[in-house]
Amino acid sequence: MIYKTLISAQDLIEHLNDPDWVIVDCRFSLEDSDHGRKAYLEAHIPGAVYAHLNDQLSGEIVPGRTGRHPLPEISSFVSNLNNWGIDDSVQVITYDDAGGALAAARLWWMLRWLGHNKVAVLDGGWSHWVKLDYPTRTGNEHRKPRLFSPNPQTDLLVTSEAIERMRQQPDYRLLDSRTSERFRGENETIDPVAGHIPGAISAPYLDNLDNTGQFHSPNTLKKRFEKLLAGVTPERAIFYCGSGVTAAHNLLAQLHIGMGEGKLYAGSWSEWITDPKRPVD
Repeated sequence: MIYKTLISAQDLIEHLNDPDWVIVDCRFSLEDSDHGRKAYLEAHIPGAVYAHLNDQLSGEIVPGRTGRHPLPEISSFVSNLNNWGIDDSVQVITYDDAGGALAAARLWWMLRWLGHNKVAVLDGGWSHWVKLDYPTRTGNEHRKPRLFSPNPQTDLLVTSEAIERMRQQPDYRLLDSRTSERFRGENETIDPVAGHIPGAISAPYLDNLDNTGQFHSPNTLKKRFEKLLAGVTPERAIFYCGSGVTAAHNLLAQLHIGMGEGKLYAGSWSEWITDPKRPVD
């Protein structure tokens, strides 16, 4: 069986020793960029390698031009995939300790962006794994390198220039994945400008999760996204957030329930506000 969106801990534990499965620990904290790596070394799912959001899942920040987590150069990202032992045949499983939002869904989306669809996020992540008292391991782990062949899916991305056009077209839907407070411009503690892109609607990624940190049932999620899209086709749904990370959580949820694949504005809010000429609500 190929997993393309979510996988349960019960299913994953059956494949811990499968040589064609790669598990990637993506734990990260915006407040402490070393938190995830330290936590990984202290304990992780056996066999997992570690991916750092800033160092390996993001590119160089260019002040005044990029957001906080721009996509890396494809060649650089592919080099990391090779070192993690990922090629076209491998089933990849990602997890973090934030319900998939930092940054398991980001890696999930990035692999799909390069044409690798055999990738899924561990539902419930690290917290659920520990709650089930499943095995863990300490220290650093390495896998035998493999050769990944990228096949970029450029239609999954939109630029700020495209956002300017699409946000004013009724057959597109621009969805802001941040908390509703940040969408409204309240309690903005991360970016220097508060508010949202005009024409966007609020779609907090946290609404995909129940009180256990796992994804809601498909029926619940379907009702949510049908209301958010309001008749717009899922392929014309464009998601953004603060820096292009948590927006992938909504893309994952939408695809998981079979509603199709939306698009990501990877630069997101932190890129949008680098140009003072761009409007803000």
